[in-house]
Amino acid sequence: MLRADQVKRRARELGFELCGIAPVDEFPELTALASWLNRGFAGRMTYLNRTARKRADVRHVLPSARSVIVVASFYNTGHPYSTEIADPETALIARYAWGRDYHTVMGGRIDALVAWMREAGATAFDVRTCVDDGPVQERVYAQHAGIGWIGKHTCVINPELGSWLLLGEIITSLELEPDALALDQCGTCTLCIEACPTGAIVEPYLLDARRCLSYLTIEVKGAIPPNQRSDIGSHVYGCDICQDVCPYNATAPSSAQQEWQPKPDLNRPSLAQLWQRTDDDLARVIEGTPLVRRGVVGLRRNVAVALGNRGSDRAASAFRDSPSVEAAPSIAGPLVADHIEWASRQQP
Repeated sequence: MLRADQVKRRARELGFELCGIAPVDEFPELTALASWLNRGFAGRMTYLNRTARKRADVRHVLPSARSVIVVASFYNTGHPYSTEIADPETALIARYAWGRDYHTVMGGRIDALVAWMREAGATAFDVRTCVDDGPVQERVYAQHAGIGWIGKHTCVINPELGSWLLLGEIITSLELEPDALALDQCGTCTLCIEACPTGAIVEPYLLDARRCLSYLTIEVKGAIPPNQRSDIGSHVYGCDICQDVCPYNATAPSSAQQEWQPKPDLNRPSLAQLWQRTDDDLARVIEGTPLVRRGVVGLRRNVAVALGNRGSDRAASAFRDSPSVEAAPSIAGPLVADHIEWASRQQP
């Protein structure tokens, strides 16, 4: 019979830094989602409402589920945090998006782990896998699998590795020995709450996604609300500020895994460098990275806002040096054009 320690050992061999087992149960933390949704904190992420029932219990995803195997990849690379970059002309991109798309990397490793489990196990079992793409409250299961606790900034924190963790799950009918619940070690610290530039962490452990810069630059598909554009600053994809200031990340090691190292063109690019690229060139830059989620148009929209936040003179200069419409048709599209017009009106 397949044992939990065997699964964990194989997970580490495949490149995961952490692996834990959570039982399938009606954890009280799972019920918080309904209240969060009722308060409207999900904003335009309507898919969360559509899948709320499934997210309340993994047995709605896999009826035979008995265990949830949680794996974590550590993506802290030896490069400056966003809060350490003083140059306002630098385009700020969330750390997880610098390198290869974690869905692909972790998905391949999870598939390999499941294949090994089928070869090593004596009995057949059901399985459903997720890498941030399924109706699973992964942070709750990560906590109950001993990976780490859910911090006040709502990210999972491991005492040794901090919160630079990407999570994946294997929901299975196998009954494996579970790990102990990870205990909250945030204590009285409120640095993440104090550092959030928009007040998105409305109270400890509670995030109003509608105010979050990651939500505004990634989850919002259409126009960014005009009254929130100035909040974005130089952020063109996501935000790491609440993690940058976490004391557990100050002592975290660096990952040497090549997959998480920044692509050269995403290693602290300037706003002007991104803006002046053709659409084909931008597509090449973001290919194979998490930035493909918003695509060229979404990135161009965000860069236009960031240029406006730097001041109208700088924005006007950058827009004068724009590639031609033939080379960058995204600039002429109504979404980007609206944000260019807004940026051009901003005063230095």
